[in-house]
Amino acid sequence: MTTMTTRELKEQLAGLQGQEVTLRGWIRNHRKQKGLGFIDFYDGTCFRNPQVVYDQTIPDFEAIQALRVGAAIRVTGRVVPSYRDPETPEIQASGIVLEGDSPEDYPLQPKRHTLEFLREIAYLRPRTRLFQAVFRVRSVAAMAIHTYFQDRGYVYVHTPLITGNDAEGAGNTFTVTTLPPQERDDPSKDFFGKPTSLAVTGQLEGETFAMAFSNIYTFGPTFRAENSNTKTHAAEFWMIEPEIAFCDLEQLMDLEEDFLKAIVATVMEKCPDELKFLDQYAGGGLLEKLTALKDSHFARITHEQAITILREAMEKGTEFKFEPVYGGDTAKEHEKYLTEEYFHSPVFIYDWPKEIKAFYMYQNEDGKTVRGVDLLVPGAGELMGGSQREHRYDLLEKRMDEMGVSKEDMYWYLNLRKFGTCVHAGFGMGFERLLIYLTGVENIRDVIPYYRTPMSCDF
Repeated sequence: MTTMTTRELKEQLAGLQGQEVTLRGWIRNHRKQKGLGFIDFYDGTCFRNPQVVYDQTIPDFEAIQALRVGAAIRVTGRVVPSYRDPETPEIQASGIVLEGDSPEDYPLQPKRHTLEFLREIAYLRPRTRLFQAVFRVRSVAAMAIHTYFQDRGYVYVHTPLITGNDAEGAGNTFTVTTLPPQERDDPSKDFFGKPTSLAVTGQLEGETFAMAFSNIYTFGPTFRAENSNTKTHAAEFWMIEPEIAFCDLEQLMDLEEDFLKAIVATVMEKCPDELKFLDQYAGGGLLEKLTALKDSHFARITHEQAITILREAMEKGTEFKFEPVYGGDTAKEHEKYLTEEYFHSPVFIYDWPKEIKAFYMYQNEDGKTVRGVDLLVPGAGELMGGSQREHRYDLLEKRMDEMGVSKEDMYWYLNLRKFGTCVHAGFGMGFERLLIYLTGVENIRDVIPYYRTPMSCDF
């Protein structure tokens, strides 16, 4: 008799038919009939779980019939063919032992629960089929990201979570302090002797390592004190940020396209059961969308060309709530039109107006635009943002002055441009934004284990 997981059972199913095995896990549902019982069993190691069947010949039949949903059990039984699905194992139980009981008021009874309710019991929601699928995809996608970069010789860098700089210059940072409120007027008395905050990005520190290792990436938590309650914003989220030396904007777009296609392909290969379930949950179209992205060619247009396309669409009768303006940002409706109606594919928009972009982006000769790029994808809008970095000392210094970025605090970042600088570039992608795209689950609160949003920091 072999003790194993449901994943091992599924992988070895052909050779285990008729054999006796032992499994440990939990009861998702328990359907009882006279002289018979059916348990929907799971242990979290496999999405396609076995059904456990028992009858009156099993020891302690009445006690087993009293087992409740949520209880932890140990099942011993013979592997038999399933009448429902030949690829899903079934266990004809010869013994079931209670490992941990569950009360009558266990919150996850076998019925459909709203996402809002499940957020209230976030410590239990990983036990539902939806979140078993979502967090398995999250795990596989995270490993795929590491594998992609590691296989290509990138160095994984752990950038600081406490920082003295606001790299984006937006001011949406969480202050880090040990001082009581009445003493915070003098940061020199604080723990670090200066104002500090939780990091909004690891990019700037990542650039310093790119100037030593050529190709690096960061993958870790970042923080934004942005008082936004949309479906795509959170105060704490994870970012993937590669930085590449001797790389211009065209090469960066090549990398972004290859990277995204590789991650999607890996998830589709390793999570077929989860994606099939999520496709049904989303009402269909998820698998078709992912396949289309994996097989598509990404369009590339300048910001000026994008605005021209949008304005021409307006002249032909397309209605936008927000007018597309040269020199201005694009709206969700503009991104949707470009990806889903005009190109029918992902779209890179590059050479953005410098007045709406960060100080570190390479300035074009026109004096109006920078070598920044956003990747828009059908069904999600912006998924990645990146740029060729400004490596010319004098132009970076001037831009920092224009935008009020402290050269004193950022001396080390400027010095990179003095000590063996080179053309370099990088991008950032919010991991949860990617997961929304991969799973079809629309709210960022439902693709991260314990979300942190305005007025919500539970668990």
